[in-house]
Amino acid sequence: MDAKQRKQASSSSCVSMKSDTSKEDPPYFSNKERSVISVAEQFPVGGPQGKSNLALPPLMEDWTKEQVKDWLIISLRVPQKIVQNLYDQDLSGACLVSYEKEDLLELGVPRAPVIQIIRQVEKFRRNSETFEPSVRIPKSHYESRKGERWKSTMMQDASGNMDEFVEVETVSSDSGIQSLSPTVQMLQAARNRIQSLMHETTTNDQQLHTAEITDNATFLQLKRPICQIRPFDQSNTSIFYTQNDILPPVAGPSNLLDPVHEYQLLPSANETSEREILYEFTKEVFSFSASCMNSRTNGTIHFGVKNQPGQGHGQVVGHKITSFSKYNEAFESCLSGYFEEKHINVARMCIRPPKFIQVHSQDGTTSDMWVIEVDVVPTYSKTENLFYTLLSIASAEKKQQSKIECLFVRDGPRTINILADTNPRVVQEKMKSLIDKVKCWASARSSAEEKDEIQPSRGQQGQRLKQLITRGRDALENHIQVIVVTDKCHSSQLEHLDFLKEMKLFAVLEFDPESDVNGTCSFYRRDRIANLHYPRMYTTQDSVTAVIGKLNLFQQTSWIFCNGRVNEEGEPDKPLTPSEWLKKRSGDINNMISFLCNPDLLSKDGLLVVFILHSAVTDISSPILEAFCAIYRTLEGVDNMLCICKDSTVFCHWKLLIDRRCKEDITSKCIYELSLNEISSTIKKLKEPQTRSSKRYLPSTGSSSVLLAKKDEELMTVLDIVCENECENTEIETKESFDEFKMVTEENFYRGGQVSLWNFYLSEKPGCLPFIKRDKYKDLYNLIMPVEGHTYPCVMINLLHHPGCGGTTLAMHVLWDLRSKFRCAVVKNKMATNNDIAAQVMTLLTYGKQEQSGYTPVLLLVDNWDDVEDLKQCILNVASDRKRHNNLMVIILNCERTQFPVESSRDSRIANVSITNKLSTKEQSLFTEKLRQLQNYHEKPETFYAFMIMTNNFSEDYITNLVSNTLKDLDTTTQQGRLFSFLALLNTYVNGSYMSLSLCEELVGIRNPLWKQETLDDKMNAYSTLLITFTVEEHGTYQAVRFLHQMIADNCLQVITQKHKLSLAEITINLLLCDKVYKSCMGKDFLVQNIQSMLVTRHRKEQGDDKDSLFSPLIEEIGEEGPGKEGLHKIAEVLKKATERFDRSATLPQALARHFCLKENDFESALKWALHAQGKKSNSYISDTVGQVYKSQLKKETDNSEDFTPDALDKCLTLGSKAVNAFRDSQEIAKKDEQVDPFDLHNRKRPKSYNTSGYVGETEVTMILLDIIKEIPLFTVRDQYKRDKMVQFLKGHHPVSHLRDHSNTNINQFVTVLEKHETFLVFLKPRLKEIFSFFENYFTYLKPRSVEREVADKRNKQKISEYFRKYMKLFNISEEEKAYEKASNPNLSLRQEVVDQRQYLEVKRADSFAGLLQCLTDKNCKEMEHILKKWEFIFDKSPCRYVSDTLNFILANIVLHSSNSSSKLLYKYEQLVYFLNEALQKEGTHSNLTEIYYLAMLLLWPTKDERLESTTEYKNISIYVASAKKSFHRRFSYMFPARSSIAHFFLGKSYGLKRVVSKVSLDQILMSASRQQASCSGQTSQPRKLHYLWQSGAAWNEPKVQAKLLRIKGKSENGDIYVNYAGNLKMLVRPVYLGDIRSGCSREEVSFYLGFTMEGPVAYDIRYENDQ
Repeated sequence: MDAKQRKQASSSSCVSMKSDTSKEDPPYFSNKERSVISVAEQFPVGGPQGKSNLALPPLMEDWTKEQVKDWLIISLRVPQKIVQNLYDQDLSGACLVSYEKEDLLELGVPRAPVIQIIRQVEKFRRNSETFEPSVRIPKSHYESRKGERWKSTMMQDASGNMDEFVEVETVSSDSGIQSLSPTVQMLQAARNRIQSLMHETTTNDQQLHTAEITDNATFLQLKRPICQIRPFDQSNTSIFYTQNDILPPVAGPSNLLDPVHEYQLLPSANETSEREILYEFTKEVFSFSASCMNSRTNGTIHFGVKNQPGQGHGQVVGHKITSFSKYNEAFESCLSGYFEEKHINVARMCIRPPKFIQVHSQDGTTSDMWVIEVDVVPTYSKTENLFYTLLSIASAEKKQQSKIECLFVRDGPRTINILADTNPRVVQEKMKSLIDKVKCWASARSSAEEKDEIQPSRGQQGQRLKQLITRGRDALENHIQVIVVTDKCHSSQLEHLDFLKEMKLFAVLEFDPESDVNGTCSFYRRDRIANLHYPRMYTTQDSVTAVIGKLNLFQQTSWIFCNGRVNEEGEPDKPLTPSEWLKKRSGDINNMISFLCNPDLLSKDGLLVVFILHSAVTDISSPILEAFCAIYRTLEGVDNMLCICKDSTVFCHWKLLIDRRCKEDITSKCIYELSLNEISSTIKKLKEPQTRSSKRYLPSTGSSSVLLAKKDEELMTVLDIVCENECENTEIETKESFDEFKMVTEENFYRGGQVSLWNFYLSEKPGCLPFIKRDKYKDLYNLIMPVEGHTYPCVMINLLHHPGCGGTTLAMHVLWDLRSKFRCAVVKNKMATNNDIAAQVMTLLTYGKQEQSGYTPVLLLVDNWDDVEDLKQCILNVASDRKRHNNLMVIILNCERTQFPVESSRDSRIANVSITNKLSTKEQSLFTEKLRQLQNYHEKPETFYAFMIMTNNFSEDYITNLVSNTLKDLDTTTQQGRLFSFLALLNTYVNGSYMSLSLCEELVGIRNPLWKQETLDDKMNAYSTLLITFTVEEHGTYQAVRFLHQMIADNCLQVITQKHKLSLAEITINLLLCDKVYKSCMGKDFLVQNIQSMLVTRHRKEQGDDKDSLFSPLIEEIGEEGPGKEGLHKIAEVLKKATERFDRSATLPQALARHFCLKENDFESALKWALHAQGKKSNSYISDTVGQVYKSQLKKETDNSEDFTPDALDKCLTLGSKAVNAFRDSQEIAKKDEQVDPFDLHNRKRPKSYNTSGYVGETEVTMILLDIIKEIPLFTVRDQYKRDKMVQFLKGHHPVSHLRDHSNTNINQFVTVLEKHETFLVFLKPRLKEIFSFFENYFTYLKPRSVEREVADKRNKQKISEYFRKYMKLFNISEEEKAYEKASNPNLSLRQEVVDQRQYLEVKRADSFAGLLQCLTDKNCKEMEHILKKWEFIFDKSPCRYVSDTLNFILANIVLHSSNSSSKLLYKYEQLVYFLNEALQKEGTHSNLTEIYYLAMLLLWPTKDERLESTTEYKNISIYVASAKKSFHRRFSYMFPARSSIAHFFLGKSYGLKRVVSKVSLDQILMSASRQQASCSGQTSQPRKLHYLWQSGAAWNEPKVQAKLLRIKGKSENGDIYVNYAGNLKMLVRPVYLGDIRSGCSREEVSFYLGFTMEGPVAYDIRYENDQ
C-alpha cells in the first residue's frame, strides 16, 4: 500500500491487524476472503420427497391415511386397487413405519409392491434423519385447530412457493455487503413475515431464537431445535451445550447490537501440535474481532462448532482442552502482536477474554469437551474516532518474513479482507466506500446504544411469586408438601438454591444424572437428608401405606433420578439420551407421577409442584416436558404449579412448548424476570417463622451438651426429640405474630388438641400460672428418677389411664421436666416397627459419644403401644457398645388407654401409675384457678370444651347440656349432618379415629379448597366448635378432623340416634354407601381399616376391655336397637353391605358367618359365608370359624334331641366329622399363618400368637360326640357292662359288629350307624391323647412373648384341664374297680399291671416328660415319690422298655431330687448317667426326641468331677447341644414368632444331681427374700414381685441365688457366646437377652449363669470380665 493510500486510510475508522513474522513455522494464512457460510443442497419444504410436489409432514409418523394414500399413488405409483385396499384398512403413517414385509403381505399386497414400499419407506426415513429440520413442524401446522386456522393460512401466505429451490449468490459491490439473489430475498422476506407473526403472540421481551436458513436445508422448520446460546457478553452464567446441539444459523449484521456469530473447528491434538492449535485460535479470534470492530457490530466466535457448508452446520462438537490457562495466556500475549500499539488498549476493551462452555453428553452427563467463545463489543465510545491501520500477517512461504496487510470487515455472514484484491484501483475504491460506510455504521451504533439503554423493570414478578408460593396467604405454610422438578444447575448457581433446604420437600424429580455428584442433590444433602430413588420404585402393587413406610415418604425427602445416575453400575439406571428415554423410561415416569399425585398420598389442596428450569427446553419430546405433561394430566391443570425459569429466553421456549403440547398458557404460573438469588431470598422470607430453636442441644454426661445437627435428626424418622433447649431462642418469639401464635397454641390445646411442648414452655413464662400437674405426676416422676435406682439396661413403666383424662399430657409433662436429665423422645409414627424404633433409640442414646465414658439414658414415650415388651427386647437386641452393661440405657414410658386403669394397674407385673377420669379436690381447685386465668386472656374460654370437661370433673350432665344446645338445629339429612354423624360414629367406637380434612371438605361440598375461599369451619357453622383439626404423621403428613373428646362424640351419637331417630344401623349403612368416603384421599387406608375395625373388632379382657364380646360393640348395640329379630336383621344387613363395600376383606364375611351361626342359628347361611371368607383368604382363624359353624349346629342337634334316634346319631356324627376335619385344617394352616395381615393396619404390631383354637375346637367336638355316644341305648354308662363295651369299642379293642343283637332291631340300627362312622370314632381317643400331649408341651416347653397371651394361656389351660378330667373319668378305671378286678382275678398278667401303672400316671398327668416338668410346681414330695415308684415299676417290669420310659424315669428322679434331695427312692447320679447313655446309643444324634438331648445337657455338662472326666461321654456334649437345637426347631419352629423356650433348670455349684438347680427352688429363695425385705421395710409384698425380680435382673443379685448357681466363663465372638472345655470342646450358648452382648464383634472374656431349655443352653446375667 502506498503512502497516499495509508494516509487516506488513516482518516477513516477501520481496524486492521498485524502479525509478528518472527513466529516459528506459522501455518499458512490465505489472502482470500474468509468464507464462513454458503447455502447449497436444498429440498422442498415437505421433506426429502424426491420429485413429488406433495406437501407432507416431515415425519412419516404424522401422516394421515389420506396422505399415505396420495404418497403411494403419486410418488410410488402403486396400483390404485392395492392402495385402496390399504386405505380401507386405515393405513396411517404411524402404521406404515412400523410394518415389516410380512405385515404387508398379510394385508394382501403383492410381493413386488411390498418390496418397493418397504425400501421407499426406509429411504424416506433415512433422508429425514439426515436432512430434516431443527425445528419440527408440529402436526397442528398441517391440521390447524379450530380458531387458529387464520394463523396457518397467514404462515402459508408468508411462506409463498417454498418448494422452489433456493440458492445464495455472493456478488462484489461497492457497499462491501453481501448481495442476495431474488430467490433468497423472497425467502428472507418469508422468514421475516413469520417472525413478525410469532412476535405478535408474545411480548417484546420474550423473543425466541427463530430458525434461520442453514447450509443444508431451506425448511422453515428444522428437525433439531435451535439450542439456547450463552447470553452475549455475560459471564458466570450457567449455560452449557449438549453434544450435537444446533446453534442458530450465521447471518450478517442486523441492528449492530445483536451479535453476529462465526463457528470454527480447531485442529485436534492428534492432527497438529498444541502451539499450532493456539496460533490458529488467536488468529481466528483477532481476525473475527477486527471485522466486528470495523463493522461496529457485536459478535461472538465459537470454537468447537461445525462450520462446513451443508450437513451439520452449527452442530456442537466441542474440543478437548487440557488447560484453560494456556488459551487465556495465548489470548493476552498475542493481542498486542495482532494490533498496532496505539490500538491495543481499545482492542483489549472491546474483545472479551475467552469463555469456556462445557459440552454435555446427550444423556445429560458431563463430558471432557468444551466450546470456546469470544465476545466482541465495539461500543461507540471506544471506537468512534479510531482508525486501525496495518494488519500484517505471515506469508505462506516459510522462508519469507514479509507482512501482508489485511483489513477485515463483516460481509453478510462472512468476514472479508478489503485489502485482498491485487488491483490497487479496486482496493482504493473499496477503501473509499468503506470509509463512508464506517461513518454510517458508527452513527447507527450510537443510535442503537441509546435506544438499548435498559429501562427499569415494571414487572410485578416478585408479587406473583409471593402469591403462587403462598396460595394467596401471608406465608408459605408448613403443611404444604412441595414437589420440585429440576434439570442440571450450574455450580455457580447452587448457592442460590438454599431455599430448597428451608422448604418441606416431599420429592425432587431430578433430570440431572450427575446431581448427586456435583449438582443440586449434592448441595442439598450437605445439610439435609434425601433418599436417592428411581421412578421404578414407585411402580408397585403395594398399598400406598406400604410404600410410605418402605420409602420413608413424608419423613425424608425423596430425590428421584428420572434419567438415571452417572455413577450407577447397572444398565437399567444409567443415563439415557432423550430418544432412548422416551422409549424406556417415560412409562415409569408416568406411573410414578400418578402415584405421587394420587389423592391417597397427597391432598391436592396441600400440594405445590415447582419446576426449576436452569436451561432452555427446546425439544418437544424433552423428558422434563414429558414430566410436566404427566403432572398436568394427573392434577388436571396448572393450579398447583409454579415454574421458575432462569431468564426470559428459557421462559419463552417453555411457554411455547407447553402451548403446543397442552394448549395451556403457562405465563401466569411462571417467574422469569427474577434472579435465583432474588427468588431464594423472597421464598425464605415467606416461610412461616420457625418455632424450633435453630441450634438444638441434647444433654450429655457430666452436665455437658451435644449439638444435634438437623441432618442427623432427620435420620431419626420415627422419633420426635425433645431437646434441652426446646422452644428457646426461636424465630417466632422475635415476630409480632408471637402473641397470636401463643393464643392459638393455648386455644388448640385447651379445646382438645394434642399437647404441645410450647404449652409447657409458655406456662413457665412470667405472669402465667404453672401447667396443671395431676396428683399422680409425682408418682410417675419418682418411678423414673433417680437414674441410679435402675439396675437394668431397659426399663418399662406403664401409665394407665382412661381415654381423654389427660394421661398423655401427664407423660409429656414429665418428659418436659426431665429433658435436661434424659435424652427425651416421643414415638411420632405409630406405624413404625419395633426394630426401627429400637435402632433409632440407640442412635439417639449414642449420639455425640465418641468414647465409652457413659451415656445419658433415653426416656422414650410411646402412646398406647401394642407390644411394649417386644419393643423392649428389640432395644436390647440392638444395644450399642457399652462398658457397664448393667447401666440404664432406656426407659420406655407407655401411655396405655384402658377403661379400667385401677384394675389394670393392680394386675400388671410392670411398674406403673394409673390415673382416672375423676379429679381430686386439689386437682379441681387447680382447674378452676386455670379457668380464671384463661378468662383474662381469651374471649371465650368456655368453648374450650376438653378443658371444661375436666374442670367439671367429667360430668355427664355438662356434656349432655353442651351437646344438646349445640345440636338443637342439626339436620342429619344435609351434607353437614351426614359428616357429623359419620365422625360421631367413628370417634365413639374406634379410639384414635379421624377423617382427613380434604375428605371432610369434599363431603360438605367445598369444591376448590386450594385457595381456601371457604373452610370446613364455615360450612359446619356452630357444629365446628365440637370438632378439631390436627396434623397426622402416621400414614403420610396431612390435616385430619375428629371430635374434641370421645365423651362428646359418644353423647353426640346418642342425640343423633335418640332425638333425630337416625339409628346406628342407618348411620353405618350411610357410611358404607357413601362412595366419596372410599375415593382416593389421604389416609384412606387407615380410614378403611377404622371402619372395618368398628365392624369386626371384639372386646377382649386380656387387651384391657371390660368383657369378652362375641361381636364388636357397634354390632352388638345395633342388635339391641330393634325388638325381637329386628335387631338381628339389621346386623345382617349392615354386615352384608360391609362385605359388598370391602370385597377384599375376609374378616367381614367371617363375622357375618359368626352372626348367622351364633345369633340366628341359621347354619346354612353361616356355612355359606364362612366358606366365602375361606375363599378370599385361607388362614387358621377362618378355618376355625368353619369348624365352629359345624360345632354349633352339632350342639343345636344334641339340645333338640331328647331321645336319640339312629338318624339323629348319624347326623350328629356326620356334623362332628366335618367339624373335626375343619379344626384339623385350622391346626395345619396355623403352622403357616401369616403373622401380619397386609390389609390390617390396626393389628400389624400386635403380639404374634400361635393359633391353638383348632386344637381346642377339636377337643370340644370330640367331648360332645363322646357325650352323645354315652347316651345311646347301646352304651348306657349307668350300666357297667355296657360302659365297658363302649370303652373297649372306642379304644379299638372290639369291632362294633360284635355289638349286634339280633333280637333288638333298634340296637342294630344304632350299630349300623356306628359301623358307618367306625373309623372316625375309633380315632377319637388317640386324637384326644395327642391333643392333651400337644398342650402339655405347648405350655411346658414354651412361654408366650407377651403378657396378654399369658392371660389367654391361663384361660386355655383351665379349659383343657376340665376336658382332661372328663376324658379320664370316661376312659380310666377307678382304684376300687382295679382292686376288685385283681381280687377276682389273681392271675392278672404283668402286662396289665404295667398298663395300670401308666393309667395312674396319666391321671396324675405325670405320664409324659412335659407332665413331669409340670410336677416341679404341681406336686409335693410325697406325690412325687409315689410317681417315681410307678415309673420305677414300668422301667423295671415293662416287657419292652421304650426310650421315652427311660427318659421319664430319669426325669422323675431329677424332679424328686429338686423337692426332696434326701429321698431314699432316688437313684444315684452315675446310674442315671448310665441309663441315659444307653438311650443315647439307641437314638443317636438325629432324633426328634428332643427330651433325650435335654437330659444330656442336664447330666453330662462338663465339670471338674474326675470320675466323670475319666469317661468320654461328656466329650459328646457339644454334639448333643447341637442335636437339641436341631430337634427342637424341627418340632416347634412354627411357634417361635409367638413363644420362646423356658429354662426349668440351671447349672449349680455342687456335683451330681445337686448341680441341677430347678427354677422353682430359685423362686422360693426369691419369694422368701422378698417377704423378708418387705417385712423389714413395713411394706406388703406384691404379687408381681417375683416376675419383676426376674425381668429386671434383680434376681441375679440375690446372695442366696448366687450361692446356689455356678457362674461359668466363656467368650463373646461375633455377637455369640461360646464356652470352651478341655481345649478343643467349644459350645454355643444363646444369650437370653441379646442386648447383653456388645455390638462390634469384639472378642471378650465373659461370665454368666447357665440355664437349660429344650432348645439348648442359655446365658443369663452376662458380664464382661474386663469390666469387673
